Formats: sequence, C-alpha cells, structure tokens
Amino acid sequence: MRFPLALSLKIAGHILKHKLRKTPKFALVLQLEPLHTCNLTCTGCGRIREYSTSLKDMVPLERCLAAAAECDAPMVSICGGEPLIYPKIEELVQGLLAQGRIVYICTNGVFMRKKMREYFAAVFDPSVPSHQATLQRLLTENLITEKEADAIRHADAAAKSRVVIRPTQWLYWNVHIDGLEYTHDLIVEREGVFRECVAAVRMAKILGYQVATNTTVYRETDVQEIEDMFRYFSALGVDGHTISPGYDYDAAKKDMVKRLGKDPKDFFLTREMTRQKFAKILDWGRQFTIFGTPVYQEFLAGKRELTCTAWAIPTYNIRGWKAPCYLMTDAHYPTYAEMLEKVDWDKYGVVNGVARDPRCENCMVHCGYDPSGALGTNYQRGDHWKNFKYNFGPRPKPHPWSPELERRAFNGVSVGRGHLAQARAAVAAASVVAGAPAGVPSHNGELHPHVGTFCGTGEGARLPARQPQTGHGE
Repeated sequence: MRFPLALSLKIAGHILKHKLRKTPKFALVLQLEPLHTCNLTCTGCGRIREYSTSLKDMVPLERCLAAAAECDAPMVSICGGEPLIYPKIEELVQGLLAQGRIVYICTNGVFMRKKMREYFAAVFDPSVPSHQATLQRLLTENLITEKEADAIRHADAAAKSRVVIRPTQWLYWNVHIDGLEYTHDLIVEREGVFRECVAAVRMAKILGYQVATNTTVYRETDVQEIEDMFRYFSALGVDGHTISPGYDYDAAKKDMVKRLGKDPKDFFLTREMTRQKFAKILDWGRQFTIFGTPVYQEFLAGKRELTCTAWAIPTYNIRGWKAPCYLMTDAHYPTYAEMLEKVDWDKYGVVNGVARDPRCENCMVHCGYDPSGALGTNYQRGDHWKNFKYNFGPRPKPHPWSPELERRAFNGVSVGRGHLAQARAAVAAASVVAGAPAGVPSHNGELHPHVGTFCGTGEGARLPARQPQTGHGE
C-alpha cells in the first residue's frame, strides 16, 4: 500500500462519518501552532513578521490539546515557528497520540537529532544486541559523536523516565526541504541546514521513525532539481513527500519587501506559473509517494479547477482560531464553531477563474485545495475511485542510491559553493594582508557563529554512502 492501512482507514472513516451525517463543514487536518519562535529566517515565510509582537508567547499544553479535541480533526500538523523549540513538545505529541490522532511534526530538522538521542537514551538497553548494533551504526555513519553515544549508554534515571518522541505508525517527522543543498540553504538563509536535514532523516530511519519531506516551489525553483530531490530522499528511505506552490500571501510579501528589500513578484508563483512548474506532478505521483490526492495533483497541473475548502484545514495559534486560512488572516476566533459560523466562506477562493478576493488570485496551496480533492468538491465521475486506487494501491519502490545522485544533492557549501564563499575568501585574503585572524560575515554583515560549520552533530564531516535501512523501532 502507498500509505499505512490504519492511517488511510482512519481518514476515510472520518470523511464517511461526516458525509453520512451531512455535516456541512468539518476539519480534516488541524494546523496547530503552539509558538511562532523559530531558529531560522526562511525567505518566503511571513510568520515571524505577522506575529512579531508575540514571538515569545506560547499556547499552553492544555489549550493545544483542547483545540485538537474541539475540532476533532483526525490529523494534527504541529507547526509554527519551529515546534521543537516548544518546551512541552514531547507532552504535546504524547497527548495528541493519546487522543487517537495522526501527528505530523513540521520541523526544519535542526533539532531533530537531539530529540531522537533523547528517545534512544530513554529506551537503550545494553543487554539487547539490536540496541548495541544500532548505536554502533549511528557512530559509524557519523550521526552521533562518541560523547553522545556514551551519554546514551550511561543514561541516568531522569533520562530514562523522561517523556520522549517515540517511533509509531501514527507519527511522522515532516522535514522542510526546499531543494538540494545550494537551493535549500539559500532559502533558509543559513549554510549547512540541508546537510543537517539529511543527517536527521537518516538517523530517523535507522531508529524506525516515519519521515516525510515538505517542499514549497517558488518562481526560480528548477523542476529538474525537484525531481532529483525526490530521487535522493526516496533513496534515503523517506516515507512520503508533501509539495505545494509558493503563494504571495500578505505577511510573506511584507517580510520580503521590508526585511530583504526584494520584489515578491520575482519570488512567488502566479497561478499560470504554478501550472507550468507542476506540469509533471502526476508522473511524480506515480514514481514517488506524494501525499495528497491525485485530484489535487490534477488541479496543480492545470487539468481541472477546484474550489477552496480552507475550513477543512483550520489553524489554531496563540491568538485563537485563525481565519480564513493558514496564510491569510482577517480575524482570530475563540472557538472553532464560532469561526465556522461567522466567516463568510463564499468571499474567498477562485471560482471559474475569477478570484472572489484579490488576495486569493494566485493561491493553489494545499491547505486550501488538497482537502477539496478528498471531499469531492467539484466532483467529476471517477474521482472517488481515482483517490481510492492512489491511496490503497502499491507504494512506489525507493529510488536506487548512487554516487552521482549524492554528488548532485550536495551541490552547495559541501563542495565549496556556499552562498558566502566569495565573502569568506575576500575576508580571509584581507585578514592575511592585515595579519589578523579571519572573521566570517553572515548574510546580514555580522559575524555568524554557524557559517563555515554545520548544524548539530558531526560538523564538517562528510556523510558516508548510504547503507541499507533497518529500523530499530520500539
């Protein structure tokens, strides 16, 4: 099967239940933002600017769990901000799983290995041969250091008893990847992040986690690079991919103009550009495990129209229920029911090629249109059977790994082609002339402690060739 049977049945059962009850609007996925604090400043992300006055605020754990219960979506995507910064992230994941929900942790990957080391320390038993073999493999592949391995071996009672994020079929790490090394590091505005994401993905698969990648396509995104990205992460054993067009929502446009001094028109996609970029998405769906319905894929490829159903993927954050959608903000409401009742949903989206709201003109984003394909909006004969075959059909085989694929993936700072290479060389040359130690300027002209290194464990060491994946699991 393309997706785990239990997960597919859970979502299908949820839709069927509400269809039989003739519920007019109901949630499929909750976008839960417990905080907006982030350790990166990604180009194209407007969250930090939109919520700049409340970046230190966090939604209490109890309110997060209550929001999930209130809208009763079968799936919860924990996003933000960077959710692994949330102090109660382990308890939040545990609480959502206890409610019987499918959980996606949408992360930039920088703190993933730390969280997985904590898990392995909590479950590690030196008398279990598979645990010893897994620990040795993590060491051999430079995914942990000797010091970290020793901490796992000798974890104290507090480490053994702590709440951790454990592998389960109901949980996915959803790792932000916007291309191969050069492109991804450029978009997240820090060198070495792609490398850390790869290490985190590999460690997650060794430990038995499910992993997905989450990609946004922009105006200058090279389609061939996206295909290479799918091939590379398929070869690493990831379980699926989400992909969506970059949309010029207000907060992102303001961030681009005020912080970066760039014209949003040079970065984001129009509706016609989206169709051009996604012309081959149906082929991608056959070759790789692309999350989402084939109906939504047809929409992206320009083969049909869909009506926005943003109410099916509501967002809850520090200010309440965000409306009308994840990207546009007209109001926040105290309850999910009040949001459904008070928002005039017919004011938004594009219908028959006409934007009801000018802000919706270029939007073809998954949080508005992917549920439309699952719910039968703009139904065409055969759509349900098409979705059924896609979800319950055979899973595409992993793409074979090759040294050439690895070479194409690490095409940035790993091969001396980082974004700051020229600046670093110029500063080094000037320092040699002046007889002073070389400093390294960051993208904003200040000294940056991360430039020239890599995030997390194993800084600077080239990752060895991929070995066959075997899950540890618990």
